Amino acid sequence: MTDRKTLKLPEASGDAEAPALKKKGRGWEISEKRLDVLHEQAREMRRHPSEAHKALADRFAKAALGPYTFKRHAVVGSAIVDFNCHVLGMAIAIDEEGDDPAITRRRDKSLESVGIRVMRIKAADILENMDEVLARITAGMRMRIADKGEARRKHGEDMRRGRVARDRK
Repeated sequence: MTDRKTLKLPEASGDAEAPALKKKGRGWEISEKRLDVLHEQAREMRRHPSEAHKALADRFAKAALGPYTFKRHAVVGSAIVDFNCHVLGMAIAIDEEGDDPAITRRRDKSLESVGIRVMRIKAADILENMDEVLARITAGMRMRIADKGEARRKHGEDMRRGRVARDRK
C-alpha cells in the first residue's frame, strides 16, 4: 500500500491571507496535472460519498430549486467542495471528523476572494436535523440571491452614471 500525501501548512501561516489571485484560469494558477488530479479525486468522492453527503444529495435531487442547482463534489479553483451552485456563487462544505481547521479556513478565504460564499454544515447535523439544515441552506440561498440582486442594481446605477457623465461632455 502506498502512503498518501496530505496537504500541510507551515506553522506561521495559520491565519495568513488567502493566496493572491493570478491572471490565469479564472483567477487560479493551477497546473494541468494538478487540475487532473483534483478532478479524479472529485470523481472518486462522487463514487464513494459519506452518509451525510448521500442524505443531502438525495434531498437536493428531490427539491425543485429552479435555476439553482447544486453540483456534487465540484472542483472550484484548487478546492473540492461538497456542493456548488455556480449561479449563486455558493458552496456547501460538509464538516467531517478529522478535517484540519487551518486548511479549511485557508480554502474558505481563497473561495471567498473570488466571490464564492462557503456555508459549512456539520455531518452530524445533516444526519440528525435535516429539516433545520435545509432551512439554513434556504436562508443562505435567499441571502445570496439578495446579494446578487443588490450588486446587479449597483452595477446598473454605476453604468447609468457613467453614461450620463459621458453624454454631458
